Amino acid sequence: MRIRFRRIRFEASKITRATATVFILYHIMFTSVKASFWFLKIGLAAVFLWFGIDKFIHPTYWLNAWVPAGFVQFLAYTSPIFLLDPQQFIFLLGIFETLVGISLLTGVLAKLFSFLAIIFLAVIFFVVPFNEVVVRDFGLIGGLSAILFWPNRRRAL
Repeated sequence: MRIRFRRIRFEASKITRATATVFILYHIMFTSVKASFWFLKIGLAAVFLWFGIDKFIHPTYWLNAWVPAGFVQFLAYTSPIFLLDPQQFIFLLGIFETLVGISLLTGVLAKLFSFLAIIFLAVIFFVVPFNEVVVRDFGLIGGLSAILFWPNRRRAL
């Protein structure tokens, strides 16, 4: 990544090295489309990887604390038909969220997984009553929509 800066003369008594560093970071963050895109993807990937991996570590917590009791009963009732018990459902969610995070980091099928994650988060609105999770999901849908509708890299970045 090549960044060109105008030569600016800093007076040693007024501008410190920390101020110059902040200026450079400001320039990279707020004038570089490519850096903005990567910061967005890395932030969203961290969220999806965190929640996806945590579903493998603490599946009963996710099942008891965040999945509504009616949906757990529905999964238990339909488990002979779909061959999927509630804990396996949590593992499938963990696999999906981890794949979304990996896709965002690597850029492989990032738009497809962004679209699937938007649908997944929209379904949560109908399953979970309005709480802090739904508010968080509004923000995630916004970030994923930005990735989904971001111009093609070959032309725009």
